[in-house]
Amino acid sequence: MQMIPLFISGAEIAFIVFILVMVFGADKIPEIARGLGKGMRTVRDATNDIKSEITSSTDKHLGDMGGKNVKEEVDKVKDEIEEITGSVSRKR
Repeated sequence: MQMIPLFISGAEIAFIVFILVMVFGADKIPEIARGLGKGMRTVRDATNDIKSEITSSTDKHLGDMGGKNVKEEVDKVKDEIEEITGSVSRKR
């Protein structure tokens, strides 16, 4: 897991924790943390689902191409465009 710098000092974190305890009470903080953890887990799972859907869709699409190499197709299209536009010269 990668740590993200918060750009705040330990004293500032302690002050924020103190304010949280004063506002919510010591018994509510674990519930809040659990709720935040579940929310973050839901977001991470949704992100993973989207990634896997994109990957499977891409694999399916490439499989529909009959196993042709995508790079070869792109190069062929580039060559065709070059043939069409080759006779047109740009003046600078």
